[in-house]
Amino acid sequence: MPKWLRSTCWKTPIERIKQTCELMGIADRFDRALPELETFLEAEIAQGEVRESRLTLDGLCYLRQLLAQA
Repeated sequence: MPKWLRSTCWKTPIERIKQTCELMGIADRFDRALPELETFLEAEIAQGEVRESRLTLDGLCYLRQLLAQA
């Protein structure tokens, strides 16, 4: 996968996850979890996942786990 694609394809899922958190009233918790979420999505992309819908779903599931631990 080209480097430029790896560096940009996680941005749309992040935006969708952020919008979801804003709708749920937990935008502040999203902001605190963002660095870990970005790392998680970058790892998913490094493993070959580039579908935005899959990255969004996986990111939401990962964020739910993070927030449950907090």
